Amino acid sequence: MTNTGQQHAPEIRAAAQHLGRRRFLTATSAAAALAFATNLPTAGVAGAAELDARRIADNPFTLGVASGDPQPNSVLLWTRLAPAPYEPGGGLPRQRVTVQWEIAHDARFRRVARRGTVTAHPEFSHTVHVEADHLLPGRTYWFRFRTGSWISEKGRTRTAPMQVSRPGSLTLAAVSCQAYHDGYFTAYKHLAQDDVDVVFHLGDYLYEYAVNAVGGARNYTDRTLPAHFNKETKTLEDYRLRYALYKHDPDLRAAHAAHPFVVTWDDHETENNYADDISENDDPPAEFLLRRAAAYRAYWENQPLRRAQLPSGPDLQLYRRLTWGRLAQFDILDTRQYRSDQAYGDKAHVPGPESDDPARSITGATQERWLIDGWRRSNALWNVVPQQVAFSERRLDLNAQAKLSMDAWDGYRASRNRVLAGAEAAGVDNLMVLTGDVHVAYAFDIKDDFDDPDSKNVGTEIVTTSVASGKDGADKPANWDTLTKANPHMKFYNGRRGYVTVTLDRDSALADYKTVPMITKPGAPISTAASFVTEAGNPGLRPA
Repeated sequence: MTNTGQQHAPEIRAAAQHLGRRRFLTATSAAAALAFATNLPTAGVAGAAELDARRIADNPFTLGVASGDPQPNSVLLWTRLAPAPYEPGGGLPRQRVTVQWEIAHDARFRRVARRGTVTAHPEFSHTVHVEADHLLPGRTYWFRFRTGSWISEKGRTRTAPMQVSRPGSLTLAAVSCQAYHDGYFTAYKHLAQDDVDVVFHLGDYLYEYAVNAVGGARNYTDRTLPAHFNKETKTLEDYRLRYALYKHDPDLRAAHAAHPFVVTWDDHETENNYADDISENDDPPAEFLLRRAAAYRAYWENQPLRRAQLPSGPDLQLYRRLTWGRLAQFDILDTRQYRSDQAYGDKAHVPGPESDDPARSITGATQERWLIDGWRRSNALWNVVPQQVAFSERRLDLNAQAKLSMDAWDGYRASRNRVLAGAEAAGVDNLMVLTGDVHVAYAFDIKDDFDDPDSKNVGTEIVTTSVASGKDGADKPANWDTLTKANPHMKFYNGRRGYVTVTLDRDSALADYKTVPMITKPGAPISTAASFVTEAGNPGLRPA
């Protein structure tokens, strides 16, 4: 699909006329331009009229509840009021709504730990973000919301252990890439029932592509989706509606209600393979940044993110750090917003001067320094980096000079070398990278020198397959023989849908790759396709 400026929404074109190129685009002017493009203020307006919640005739909690970013004494609670989720505005008037929330020690809410009220502003699509604090560390809690006569479903969440504590273990899940039009979110149904402490979503929570009346590969026969989903998302309302479509899915709602999520984006939450202010099809930067501003705002609205991540125009600082006592430090990256443009036209290419230019970066200089400085201060046993695109070298053919992906870290090898040198200088002994994006599962040893299979291992990379993107997939994709031969540091490759769990303890990390045989029809069972372990202090994966 070709995108040109003439195809952009009129609101974006009109607002973009007021903006220059990126270097002239301040956060203030971008925020003002977004308000101009959407006819919305940039913050909730306390003086706006209030809706009497008793007048809400239909269940407003159709998009479920969620929690995220657990800290030792607080967790973020989320919901969105939308009695008609597939309609613009969610079926509510442009009035603010008072919502009560409570978080309890027990599932029956007999021992309430905290409660309060919050305003759901129409300017933020009636989403609610509650930073529930003064909680006890390392505890499981239940939470819910109410407005008028309506009570939401309950969610389960947990706080992180105290930063100075030494928890015995942690089980995390990693998920990514959930193209609604490619099939059902069966993996989430199973994840909701799995025993994990926290879920890391590694990007492509939604896709900007059109979804037809039958939901694409879902091939609905019992419903017809509205026509406004059958187009690419470009405006703020487009993105908001697309989140409603995704979050209305019962399996995704169940997973959010069962576990706290830590989210980061990749490209499709905005547009395929964009890089900073450069769109896939080289739209004028001012126009693309207005689209990015709309996408970023809708992302914050619809995810369990704290106020620190509230966007300002086309900018949102998503990289952040969480800890799980002294067992694990999580440095969540954003490899999309600050990256240099992909080399060689974003086509698979052998390494060359353009891709290996040391001035190029996939993280941006500020985020790179933040990551390495965080490692220097870390006292965690495991240093885990949840991020988006393949970190380890991935040779795509058997030639002596193999082609590599220019969209992954292979297209930014100087950036990868600086990060690995920073980890070594900081004394990081147990580096683990969590990755999504590629719609397949990999297990990699991260090598000191990828050209030398006998060089030392400096970490491990666990790549989760997609939840839905790529449809049913296959245990051995067509290039399985080529990639496994070309990459001796690749210990596992599987192309089915699913997710991965990783259990970290004081001695080792165990990765279980969980897959389903199909997603184009609902109800598939889940099984463990493979398990690998790496010992603390001895990087390198071996079958468990």
